[in-house]
Amino acid sequence: MNSAVSGEIPGFYAIVPAGGSGTRLWPLSRAGSPKFLHDLTGSGRSLLRTTADRLTPLCGSRLMVVTGARHAEAVREQLPELGQDDLIVEPSPRESMPAIGLAAALLEQLDPDAVLGSFAADHVIVDDETFRDCVRQAVAVAHTGKLVTIGIEPTHAATGFGYIQTGDPLHIEGAPDALDVKAFVEKPDGETAEQYVDSGEYRWNAGMFVVKASVLLDMLAQYQPVMAHHLRSIANNPMRLNELWPRLTKIAIDPAIAEPAAVDDRVAVVPGAFGWDDVGDFASLASVLVESADAPGVKVLGESELVVMQDSTGVVAPRSGRTVVALGVEDVVVVDTPDAVLVTTRDRAQDVKKIVEKLKLTGREDLT
Repeated sequence: MNSAVSGEIPGFYAIVPAGGSGTRLWPLSRAGSPKFLHDLTGSGRSLLRTTADRLTPLCGSRLMVVTGARHAEAVREQLPELGQDDLIVEPSPRESMPAIGLAAALLEQLDPDAVLGSFAADHVIVDDETFRDCVRQAVAVAHTGKLVTIGIEPTHAATGFGYIQTGDPLHIEGAPDALDVKAFVEKPDGETAEQYVDSGEYRWNAGMFVVKASVLLDMLAQYQPVMAHHLRSIANNPMRLNELWPRLTKIAIDPAIAEPAAVDDRVAVVPGAFGWDDVGDFASLASVLVESADAPGVKVLGESELVVMQDSTGVVAPRSGRTVVALGVEDVVVVDTPDAVLVTTRDRAQDVKKIVEKLKLTGREDLT
């Protein structure tokens, strides 16, 4: 990686889609208070605040957040530096493509040559400077008219992430590590994931994309023409947002443009050798927390003096002020909040979302 270049990138805008219900991290994360608003690493900063701090050295004040009406006030509280037009409020959830596309349509009008980078509000990244070097390389590639993604170097055969199949080096000035993208691949089974990692050709798809705003809208016009038309109409007349937004297809950016563009040889990847996690459940949360100094195998999110573990391992989040005690339990997950207590194991962490669904079905939406 070339870290000689530093500082703000001229004409670069950072877009942060801040959405999702965070059901796998219930009851810490709720529909009204999703995970990006929380400190899930013990750093003292929320994931959203950390994301903004990571991007500001690259974009300066050119940071835009796209979020739902329910979360707009909390986002403004956490990021008071956002300008009036830098917080884009979606009337309803529509997945990542409409959110990123609307930001791109507004940017296209503001600056036809603008390059945007889209980065989720709720990911954990270790080694910010290596991340920023990857973004600088991605911007250099984006200026050639490609859609660029940052592919994470896999540390194990994960089945919970999509993968990017890489191709030949692109030899672009300012982007020595950039590669062609052969294909985006859905979440694989364990055996296939092992093959991907062993081949050295695959990277995790972290959903990070860098592209010229005008190129993104032109790609959208090719692959999702109705959406492109509506988004450009909204950018021309923001008063039409509430009218046109419900007509937009609910679709993520990957199937909307990244996957078909890869087939058409219009996508590049910059491999990222920094630590990354999407903190998708309590098992992955455990991997980003520091182990308790007093109790090997125990990780605490919150006040460690409230946790007493005897012959036990796992993750505990004491959020009610009560003391949490575990005796003789391996790999336990305990989340204690004022109105709900979750007890499960790391192996069952992915199933927490089923509990949220059950609560809704039984009329306990007040807890979700």
